[in-house]
Amino acid sequence: MHPMLNIGVRAARRAGDIIVRSLDRVADLRVETKAGNDFVSEVDREAERAIIETIRRSYPDHAFLGEESGKSGHSEFEWIIDPLDGTTNFLHGFPVFAVSIALRVKGRIEHGVIYDPLRQELFTASRGSGAQLDGRRLRVSKCRELSTALLGTGFPYRDQDDLDKYMATFRVMTRQSRGIRRAGSAALDLAYVAAGRLDGFWEFNLQLWDIAAGVLMIHEAGGLTGSPSGGTNHLETGNVLAANPKLFAEMAKVLKPLV
Repeated sequence: MHPMLNIGVRAARRAGDIIVRSLDRVADLRVETKAGNDFVSEVDREAERAIIETIRRSYPDHAFLGEESGKSGHSEFEWIIDPLDGTTNFLHGFPVFAVSIALRVKGRIEHGVIYDPLRQELFTASRGSGAQLDGRRLRVSKCRELSTALLGTGFPYRDQDDLDKYMATFRVMTRQSRGIRRAGSAALDLAYVAAGRLDGFWEFNLQLWDIAAGVLMIHEAGGLTGSPSGGTNHLETGNVLAANPKLFAEMAKVLKPLV
């Protein structure tokens, strides 16, 4: 494992421990509303601080882009952090959430970690070295037909202006696929595409920290990512389509006219 990825794993595990220890006091946590249905708890902030502290011990000159703390530092090495992807799930005791950490070097994502602290599943990837789940090589699914595909998605919750557009895509995908799952953690959804547990995924208006690690994992597991409307600006727009190469083409054909 690359030394920088190893530090990312250490930071993710430390954040995961904080999250799990907080589960039995969720009702007593301080929770703030950032916008709409977007929440932040003291656990999000504590987990993010732990991640940054862990990384800074080894790389004090690196920069950070955190969901809760924003951007800090200036360096060609930038850690992109979502300390608790699935905060709403966590606050309701719904057991689907994860820690997501990516390292961007000179503008390109080079390493990624997604850690599910409840299942203690560790998804990792390094550019050119493949993607792993607890050390086992990951490959995207071999599903070739949308009619037999199990898909993941996420409903709009920050900005309801896109709800009608999204529902049009949901309606078509529901009719044409085997099933759709909306678990509430985009980071885990993308990790599951890399692991072949989901055949494809699409969602709109995500943030870079939601998707940076997962996009790299899918590429390293043999899959494709892009924008549902075509193109490859999904890391900038947050509008994401992901699947194995055959299914990606099918999903893109269906989604593009709708978005």
